[in-house]
Amino acid sequence: MGSWKGAELSALTPLRALWLSLAAVFLLTLLLQLVPPGLLPSSTLFQDLIRYGKTKRSGPSRPAACRAFDVPKRYFSHFYILSVLWNGFLLWRLTQAVFLGAPFPSWLHGLLRILGAAQFQGGELALSAFLVLVFLWLHSLRRLFECFYVSVFSNAVIHVVQYCFGLAYYVLVGLTVLSQVPMDGRDVYVIGRNLLMQARWFHILGMMMFIWSSAHQYQCHVILGNLRKNKAGVVIHCNHRIPFGDWFEYVSSPNYLAELMIYISMAVTFGFYNLTWWLVVTYVFFSQALSAYFSHKFYKSKFVSYPKHRRAFLPFLF
Repeated sequence: MGSWKGAELSALTPLRALWLSLAAVFLLTLLLQLVPPGLLPSSTLFQDLIRYGKTKRSGPSRPAACRAFDVPKRYFSHFYILSVLWNGFLLWRLTQAVFLGAPFPSWLHGLLRILGAAQFQGGELALSAFLVLVFLWLHSLRRLFECFYVSVFSNAVIHVVQYCFGLAYYVLVGLTVLSQVPMDGRDVYVIGRNLLMQARWFHILGMMMFIWSSAHQYQCHVILGNLRKNKAGVVIHCNHRIPFGDWFEYVSSPNYLAELMIYISMAVTFGFYNLTWWLVVTYVFFSQALSAYFSHKFYKSKFVSYPKHRRAFLPFLF
């Protein structure tokens, strides 16, 4: 029994502990928002830290001390600029490692060990981590394109803490993927020394899910952007209107739902059994559910004719 407990504790790596903690924090935050008003004391600062964009306007009145830490929401593009550069660098290093046999730099290998990357015995598939890192980079590249050419940002804001968290998130998530690569010292362990020989059915399924989810998220962002443009594609206002079409027929925030599906597609690409990545998915689920809940409340409070059958995040459920 003692050895079993030791094995369980050793399985809780720093990365897993971090993602588990983030998931727990966002779950608790979501549950607190579902408590009937008046049962718990309200905190303006707390609400300011968990709301962003349009949902800040529907929250409690914000004092000047809170507004001093505002950052334009259009700075979302900085997250994806950083992700394209950083995760592109990680993808380049991984590509060199799996195809050319180049070892990871000592500083990168040391960082991965600090985060809890283990020396795998060769049962894991390097192709899984390679594909997930490709998906993450492509996802960031598409979102960056959307920030510049699809989305229409108003003068909405986010908190500087949310801004810093977003920057750190995309650094951390890339390192999380890289930490799942099977290693032999500083070298990537490739079974048979042929990456393509590792192809499995779940890689194909994960790729199809990724493309499907990404296409729906792009379409949802196009719908939102077009609400502020005329037929010629010229921005004419920055007001909020009720979106229709695609997954908007089922939920208020289908772009958040698609984000969750994108991360689930990566879990599938890992072969379904990667605990570390499922903890990432759990965090994404609760964080996106929280944002969707606030967005749903905003639409319902602003539009009397808002479709009553729509849910916030999960069709027919929540």
